[in-house]
Amino acid sequence: MAVPSGSVWAAHGYGLWGELKYPVDFQHFDYADPQAPRGGELRMVSNLRLSTFDKYNPFTLRGSYPAFVSSLMFEGLLTGSLDENGTGYGLLAEDVSVAPDRLSATFRLRREARFNDGTPVLAADVKHSYETLIGPHVTPAYKTVLTDVAGLDVIDERTVRYRFKKPNRELPLTVGGLPVFSRAWGNQIDPKTGQRKTFDQVVTDMPIASGPYTIGPVKFGRDITYVLNPDYWAKDLPARKGLFNFDRITVKIYKDSTAKLEALKAGEFDFMRIFSAGDWARRITGKRFKSGELVKVNLEHRLPTGFQSYVLNTRKPLLSDVHVRQALGLAMDYEWMNRQMFYGGYQRVQGLFGSTDCAAKGMPSEAELGLLKPWAKALPPAVFGPMAVAPRTDGESSLRGNLKQAQAMLKAAGWTVQGGVLKNAQGQPFELEYLASDESGVRTTMPWVRNLEKLGVKLNVRVVDFALYQEKLRNFEFDIVTLAFGGTHTPGAEYADLFGSEAAKTPDSGNYFGVSNPALDSILKKLAEADTRPDFLTACRALERVVVHSHLMVPQWSANSHRIVYNQQHLAYKAPMPVFAEGEDWVLSAWWAR
Repeated sequence: MAVPSGSVWAAHGYGLWGELKYPVDFQHFDYADPQAPRGGELRMVSNLRLSTFDKYNPFTLRGSYPAFVSSLMFEGLLTGSLDENGTGYGLLAEDVSVAPDRLSATFRLRREARFNDGTPVLAADVKHSYETLIGPHVTPAYKTVLTDVAGLDVIDERTVRYRFKKPNRELPLTVGGLPVFSRAWGNQIDPKTGQRKTFDQVVTDMPIASGPYTIGPVKFGRDITYVLNPDYWAKDLPARKGLFNFDRITVKIYKDSTAKLEALKAGEFDFMRIFSAGDWARRITGKRFKSGELVKVNLEHRLPTGFQSYVLNTRKPLLSDVHVRQALGLAMDYEWMNRQMFYGGYQRVQGLFGSTDCAAKGMPSEAELGLLKPWAKALPPAVFGPMAVAPRTDGESSLRGNLKQAQAMLKAAGWTVQGGVLKNAQGQPFELEYLASDESGVRTTMPWVRNLEKLGVKLNVRVVDFALYQEKLRNFEFDIVTLAFGGTHTPGAEYADLFGSEAAKTPDSGNYFGVSNPALDSILKKLAEADTRPDFLTACRALERVVVHSHLMVPQWSANSHRIVYNQQHLAYKAPMPVFAEGEDWVLSAWWAR
């Protein structure tokens, strides 16, 4: 599509680096089947660790929302595809244009776009949604990601223009993906106060949004059913054709993983993703598998590995020394765990950007050094050497050798073993707490606990209910927790919520590590502002070097495939799986009922 005068980009979609797989006249995404039968029901389990939900609003701080409410009910100006990354295609917007100075992006709304109450989606709704998401009543991650957005202007009834504080290739994609909801959602007078509701008081008000599904029957604490809107406005759009085929999607909630697995075998639902290597290897059995009704499928993907890890809260004095944190990591014997506990089913997490072009390797390049050297005094010296890799206990390495190295590091930091207990000069014992919300993570942590005992470190394990666990996470009241961070091929401003200094002092932010380093702030700024792909890769590799060499976490493990079980008598899909599909969202959108 030709770029009109006055724009550096104008098209039916937006590509971070200027490339779109699908042309302006595309008919449907390759993984969608326009001939797929419509109707029937998908029964599945929640992908959240919550045992219940108490609200329908997925954006506010307090309370718990039901699984998949965001992806099934809310839409943005643009939508991504599951077989490429760094792109977005017009959904609520029919086109997007970016100014030559990259300081604004203009979106023109489709005239046919409708909310589920039948009202049109207008520019005023987009403005309302944006201003609500950067307001005081939603999770602070939105405000962090949108820091460089100067504002939104309503040009006419169906045209909006986002203004940016500085040129940033990622921002058109970021604002294009923001959820849009109606100004009328929750816009009532509170009978108790006589005042109009604030957004945090919009709790169980039915969302007025434009997505394909609405909320149907609900059994609080048990399950929720989403019902296909028969008047869904976008069903014939290229970006939606052949997708969202089920009339009903019922999401069931169970108290724990064991209950889920037994319910699957009993036929209570038809799809489940398996996260436990032990379950996959030994416990996916029974008469429904023998009959062929239920099948196991291992589907390889090309998703980034992410960085599931033991998070070390550096706000805690015992974890403030980088050498101490490195020593704790040396006590983890991943190779033994993978053999004895995981049936060889995982790979060790390496850095932030595994399986992407952003991953740093070997020595820093000259371009990376250009970002790192000005902050040499604020960085561990190892940042300027070879990229760190997770310690191993096979080949030429051993647990014994790693523990010996860890002991030397602890001693250099002022910790020595006294009477079998690691203490500092003041006689303070080295004692930490690992906080968990269920017993399943405790089993895999115990080998690390036992190895730490060999160093004189006592790691107490505490299991609390999920509500208390969430509260402690929000307020950073923990020493060590396990968190799974999703990966991305296109890291950007959102990483300031994980590693930025401002986020470190903001409750409910993603900076669980407590890291506050001007070097990281500078690199994060360069990452968000990168105007070319080489500059982008330089910034994300420099970021990875600093984070990994700061030993803010002890890397755990990842899988390069989706392990799924489904009822092939009830469900079907178009093969192959799109390579960037993230599990359940592909099933929700592209599968159908037989």
